[in-house]
Amino acid sequence: MWRDNCHGRSSIQNHKIVVDALRLLGCQVSKSHVFAVLGLLHDAWRSIHRCLRVYLLGRAESPRPAGNQIAMQIPVFEPSCADNESLAVTDREIHLYLDDSGSREPDREPKEKRRDEMDYFALGGILINEEDVDELYSRHKTFCQQHGISYPLHSWAIRGGRGDFGWLKKPEAAYEFLGDLQRMLLALPVIGIAAVIDRPGYVARYRDRYQDQLWFMCKTAYCILIERAAKYARSQDRKLRVFFERAGKAEDRDLVAYTRILKTQGMPFDGANSANYGSLTAQEFKDIVRGEPRGKTKATPMLQIADLYLYPMAKGGYDPSYRPYKALMEHKRLIDAHLPPEELASRGIKYSCFDRVKNKDPD
Repeated sequence: MWRDNCHGRSSIQNHKIVVDALRLLGCQVSKSHVFAVLGLLHDAWRSIHRCLRVYLLGRAESPRPAGNQIAMQIPVFEPSCADNESLAVTDREIHLYLDDSGSREPDREPKEKRRDEMDYFALGGILINEEDVDELYSRHKTFCQQHGISYPLHSWAIRGGRGDFGWLKKPEAAYEFLGDLQRMLLALPVIGIAAVIDRPGYVARYRDRYQDQLWFMCKTAYCILIERAAKYARSQDRKLRVFFERAGKAEDRDLVAYTRILKTQGMPFDGANSANYGSLTAQEFKDIVRGEPRGKTKATPMLQIADLYLYPMAKGGYDPSYRPYKALMEHKRLIDAHLPPEELASRGIKYSCFDRVKNKDPD
């Protein structure tokens, strides 16, 4: 409903104003038309309120720049703003946009040996409150216009100066672009979350147990990711809705099937092990996760951001000093930065089968 306390009018008065306006314009007056207009006005107010809040907070917190210097202030992101919205808390959603990174084939030999020993499969991306999606769209659009980009932001291409991003091989172009990209990513009202599996560690642990069913790796990563996203949504008194980048009919069907399993059977793992992580029940999944996961294309800005967040999270499992990972942690853009140490194992970014990697606790 329209936010009565913000403008001193009741919902009935707003309803009458809209009816009078429609009649004045010669439009058809019906209940559906009136509520459609009220809904648009409500969304407009929420956008204005959010922008004013960000602007005023920024003015209050930002120091005045000296001389001609421009002060760069990264907005402070609070994961919950329940008291700022008129919708009932339990009716609001948090959206998970997920992408994959690395090979889905557990025992495929990598083309080349990496010095950092990265050999992984990961599913993950970003969590974003539904009311913050417009802000992400706006920041993404502004960034792309600023750099004349009309194609999707793709982590793999950007990191290697490949394809459409071949121009990043020029150091001067890369310096400006990558600096602006990092500032944009750190300013977004999102939280990164992922499940990362070390492939050699996975094969070593499960080859004898599963033999020809090592393809469970994708199912493992997906179920862990959805459970941890659902736990976070519940902690924010929100429901979870899941979006993924389409990869192929078979792969897309698998994600839908895994979601149905979670809602009917719960986590598909050994009960004793799951108990150590406070696993959700099938009923809890059904209560928290809305509908079935929806496939989107790479043109979706939220999925591009998910892709850009996922690689640093995966890389951070092998090298915590990796600068993009450290920047995301320092600016509280990863879920691990919002959790106490004792909850990281059950709610944070999951690094599975990292036995061979130094400085990783057994999972």
